[in-house]
Amino acid sequence: MSADRTFNSEQIARIHLAACYRLCALNQWDDLIYTHISAAIPGEPDHYLINPFGMQFDEITASSLLKVNVQGELLPGQSGMVNPSGFAIHGAIHRARADAQCVMHLHNTAGIAVSAQRDGLLPLSQHAIRFMGHLGYHDYEGLALTESEGVRLVTNLGNHPAMLLRNHGTLTVGRTIAEAYVVMATLIKACEIQVAALSSPNLIMPGPRIIEKAAADLHDFGVEEGVLEWPALLRKLDRIDPSYKE
Repeated sequence: MSADRTFNSEQIARIHLAACYRLCALNQWDDLIYTHISAAIPGEPDHYLINPFGMQFDEITASSLLKVNVQGELLPGQSGMVNPSGFAIHGAIHRARADAQCVMHLHNTAGIAVSAQRDGLLPLSQHAIRFMGHLGYHDYEGLALTESEGVRLVTNLGNHPAMLLRNHGTLTVGRTIAEAYVVMATLIKACEIQVAALSSPNLIMPGPRIIEKAAADLHDFGVEEGVLEWPALLRKLDRIDPSYKE
């Protein structure tokens, strides 16, 4: 966004995170007022932006985002509420992963469906193959995320960019908001394809060597994702409703 040059780093982060929320709403990935996307504030260690609890994703604007510390506590001079159990997931990952500048956690239908399947994500599509060897799994432990569960969650995520929370939802991390969003879009697409494909008893699965090679090619040595896609997505959002910037 060319207008970014007139904003400071926090304002830029606010605009891009608000855009991420709006794009999720457009794709119907939201779940009433639940689930969260958090982003680190550049130059402010242990300070993050997150949605106010009670707002839907399509209502989020840059100015409505709340500024919190790593415990999910509001910084002074703000009003609003953060879902404490929701930020427990985000805080644990932000503390453990310096590269996790953005953490997305969603309750999309296809992602939950695949997370509930014993074998998890299968290499049934190119979208899914991208995650072979690069996807974590975390077993469902109930609503309350304790500190000890946070440790297990971080361990299960490891260095992966994405994870399926069993019976719960999807999670991605990114070095940028754009990367977390594009990885999430790819993961959800892979899950949607799997749910559709499993309606047939006659599935074609690529061979192990093809899967291994394609996974390596698609991972591309961990090159940053979202660099090309994100500006196009922002242009789309600007055409539909630019109020996310407010």
